[in-house]
Amino acid sequence: MTSAPDSTRSHSASAANAVSVSPGSVQPQTAKRSVEKEASSWSILRRLIPYLSRYRMRVLISALALIVAAAVTLSIPVTFRFLIDETFGAPASATSALSNGKVNGLFALLFLLAVLLGLSTAVRFYCVSWLGDRITADLRSDVFKQVLKQDAGFFESLKTGEVLSRLQADTTLIQSLIGTSISLGLRNSVLFAGALIMMLYTSAKLAMVILGLLLAVILPILVFGRRVRRLSRTSQDQLADTGAMAGETLNAISIVQAYVRESLESNRYQAATDRAFDAAIRRNRSRSMLTAMAIILVFGAIVFTLWMGAHAVMQGTLSTGLLAQFMLYAAIVGGSTGVIAEVYGDLQRAAGATTRLLELLDASPTIHSAANATALPVDAAGASIKFDQVNFNYPSRPQTPALSAISFDVQAGQTVALVGPSGAGKTTILQLLLRYYDPQAGAITVNGQLLTATSLDSLRESIGLVSQDSVVFSANAMENIRYGNLHATDDEVIEAAKSAQAHDFIESLPDGYQTYVGERGVRLSGGQRQRLSIARALLKNPPLLLLDEATSALDANSERKVQAALELAMSHRTTLVIAHRLATVVKADNIIVMDQGKIVESGTHEQLTQNSALYARLAALQFSS
Repeated sequence: MTSAPDSTRSHSASAANAVSVSPGSVQPQTAKRSVEKEASSWSILRRLIPYLSRYRMRVLISALALIVAAAVTLSIPVTFRFLIDETFGAPASATSALSNGKVNGLFALLFLLAVLLGLSTAVRFYCVSWLGDRITADLRSDVFKQVLKQDAGFFESLKTGEVLSRLQADTTLIQSLIGTSISLGLRNSVLFAGALIMMLYTSAKLAMVILGLLLAVILPILVFGRRVRRLSRTSQDQLADTGAMAGETLNAISIVQAYVRESLESNRYQAATDRAFDAAIRRNRSRSMLTAMAIILVFGAIVFTLWMGAHAVMQGTLSTGLLAQFMLYAAIVGGSTGVIAEVYGDLQRAAGATTRLLELLDASPTIHSAANATALPVDAAGASIKFDQVNFNYPSRPQTPALSAISFDVQAGQTVALVGPSGAGKTTILQLLLRYYDPQAGAITVNGQLLTATSLDSLRESIGLVSQDSVVFSANAMENIRYGNLHATDDEVIEAAKSAQAHDFIESLPDGYQTYVGERGVRLSGGQRQRLSIARALLKNPPLLLLDEATSALDANSERKVQAALELAMSHRTTLVIAHRLATVVKADNIIVMDQGKIVESGTHEQLTQNSALYARLAALQFSS
């Protein structure tokens, strides 16, 4: 007997399976994928037990409500058997001996059982739904927290859209599993076991027949379930491609429209969705066949056993009430088996989703603070920097050197410029200073301390970065600047904006500093976004300032204003500047000329103009024009 919430169980997991992760997309986790092939669904899902154990009281209440509901359901056939044998199936003389009050009492008992069943089912439904939502929120939070700890190499092989698909679609599958499927599976497992026991009690002979038949049909169901799991994983992988493709296209919508490639992108997306649809159809076809196989085989066994029971009644070896009781328990067994088969399919799908989430939870960043790491020594004059024979290759391009034998010194308080053609390795030097990567050879020190011996938080708290791609969050202007110092007052934020020549344009916005700037700062111009980024770095007030083409998005007038502000800010700290416009670095204490990952020359602007052919050529091209 199935309660109302169970009969209307949600299949939102199917719809929630909107996007997932393409196979092999997370290269560092390839070993995990091979483990998943060997591990059973149960061993994978056991990793979720620590999340359940946080809420033991809810789990206990759910379990008690489940047991009560199952016990009430199993008691109903016994009541019907008594009614049939003692009233409807008894001789008229015996029936008349029963008082109307006793009959009324039996039906009142049935109603009370129905009330108890409804209340216990409601409690179970609420508790398991709460657990599903709560554990999903915890899991998303833990996964996101772990992803934020990963190093840059991790994100070279994993698209942002894929991470989002794991946080959304895969956790929704787990929410459906915990909030619906597991509860249904446990309830129907209890009903299945209890009904089998009662069938043995009712008629051991018939029960042994049906039990033997059930054992014969369970094996093919389990074998077919493994195929469902594989197809579910494939379907989720195909859906991941559509999500990643859509995210990439929407993030570059201006380029798509500028090149009139809407039709091309629409066709690409249509092809991806068709592939995902085909994979989903194969999955659903297999799940349907699994459910049909379970129901047909189980009910076939039940019908055969009931046929034997009907002959036993006709022969007088079994009462009508006992046969009715046996039939009700057989119906419970059959209905439970159908639900368990469907839940088994959900378990296969959730196991794949759990595996992908566990890959993120188990991912260990290669860049992390050493156990004995110490804080970066503070120097009031800025930060001294030393690169000593540094060699570096990006993890995604291990055969292509990005830096070769790089050595240079920067004294505290100096401004050093890195110039050279694109791809020379200038930005790579800044990434190594931030310790996004570690070099394969050589050493990097700041204030005389190795970066590998310095805690990451201490190192990065000491660095202010203004990148070529100005990053603006979907918040107001005030909060975007305050991101550099979360404890800054409004007055300090405004002062930083004035230093970055951003105050005037912010004040002209509809709500001033409280104006929402849109996703990725879409409501601002490129120069305005860049000035917000500069204000954010100035508010942080770090001893080391890294400027990667910080004025590249500004017009000539804004560039002069910001350059003046930057010169004032640079006078109190060590600054590394990357600039293609040599006019912005002519006053640097030292200019390092780079080409193809190597240092070609270094010196002041006047020295390099005379001694460096590459710098002289760049200077001639720019200053002559």
